[in-house]
Order: sequence, then structure tokens, then C-alpha cells
Amino acid sequence: MIDQKQVQLANMELWKQWKEQGLIHARQTLIESYLPLVEYVSGRMAIGLPKSVSKDDLSSFGVMGLIDAIEKFDYARGLQFETYASWRIRGSIIDGLRQGDWVPRSVREKAKKVEEAYQKLEQQYLRSVTDQEISTFLQISEQDFQQMLQDISITTICSIDDPIREEESETRLSLIVDEKAKNPEYQVNEFYLKDSLAKAIDRLTEKERTVVSLFYFEELSLSEIAEVMCLSPSRISQLHSKAILRLKGVLGRFKNQLFQDN
Repeated sequence: MIDQKQVQLANMELWKQWKEQGLIHARQTLIESYLPLVEYVSGRMAIGLPKSVSKDDLSSFGVMGLIDAIEKFDYARGLQFETYASWRIRGSIIDGLRQGDWVPRSVREKAKKVEEAYQKLEQQYLRSVTDQEISTFLQISEQDFQQMLQDISITTICSIDDPIREEESETRLSLIVDEKAKNPEYQVNEFYLKDSLAKAIDRLTEKERTVVSLFYFEELSLSEIAEVMCLSPSRISQLHSKAILRLKGVLGRFKNQLFQDN
């Protein structure tokens, strides 16, 4: 505990030296001290990516995100740098991969078809649809559907710098606001969004809910989840993809309703 406090005090001094005095050596020391965070984030994101994606490339993109975070972070606000930097590192890695055309257009088209299938069928039946129903809707076999899920598993990550709608420049990051500045309209929309997500999560299968919980709340990697659930990593990847596509379908319906109301 004492060591951790000493580290925090040392880092605070480094932040002061860098932000207030502009000392380059303090900036460099901060970068070096937070490099393990880059390895952690890139390691989690490497799960499920094609073998052609180099771990070194992920780390390189991540370091750029870390540097950007150190440049923009306001230590005086008392926020936790690790949380802020993790978002920046993750976003930088995703941006780097997309600039390198790491996901073929055909794979993105498959993901879009599956997402639309979940959105239409679950809106029609008002329940969680089965793999067989999705397969029938897509006019493919269940085996081909499982393979499709495996193919598109690499697309179920997103950046807060992504545009909300393809034809617009507004990003998810632009919607992050100070909680103290919420207006009534925002609060109403937020309430219905949370309610929609809660209902969508309830509709997930037990295994899908478990994967989402372990991955996003317990912060386990997909390989670690596979060990916990006694399933193969590829099966965990499929469950994760299905859960995300279901949730995206719900968010798509919420977005459409929001724009229609406006």
C-alpha cells in the first residue's frame, strides 16, 4: 500500500513538472511508466483478431494513443489517468487498424446483414431470436451462420471517435458531456436508452449475458472467459459477437425512434 502511494505521489510530481514547467524528461518518464497500460489494452484487443494482425502493430498504435492522452490529460481535475488513457489507447488502436484496411469490405457487409437481421426479427417477435431463425432469415445454414459469426467477430469493437451515422461527422466522443450539465431532454433520452439496453440484455441468452458481464464488467479476456465457462475461445468469440449485434440492433431501433420523434 505504501509503495502504491509513493508511486502516485511520484507521478503527481511528474505531472506538475510536465504540465506546469514543460519538462520533457518528465513527459518521457510518464510515457515509460504507463507503457504497461498499453500492453494490457493491446493484449485484450488482440483476442479474436486475425493472426495477420501483429501484436507489435497494436502496441505501436497504442503508444500513440498513450502519448496523445498524456498531452491532453488535465491532472488538476483529480480524475484517474488510467481510465482516460485506456479510452485513448483503445481508440488509437482501432483507428490504426482501420486505416490499414484490416477488415475486408465483405466482412463488414456480413456484419451489417446480421445486425439488421437481429433488429428486424427481434422487433417482429419481441423476444430473443434463435440461431435457426436468423439462419432462415438470411437463407443460409446454421453452420454457415456460425462461420459468419466467427468471420465478423473482429468487427465488434468500436471507437468513441467513430461517427454516429456514416454520413455525418458527429462522433460518440462529441456526445460525452459533463454530467452536471444534463438538460431535461438529455435525461429523458438517457432514461429510455438505458431502459432499452436493460431490456435487450434481458433478452440475451444466459451464456451471452455471462460473456458480456465477464468481458465488460470483470474485464476478463476472451481466452480467460473460455476457461471460466469451459468453452473454446472461438465459441466465446461467437457468443460475444451475437450479444453485441443484438445490442446494436436495439440501439439502432432507439436511434430511429429518436430521429423520428425529432
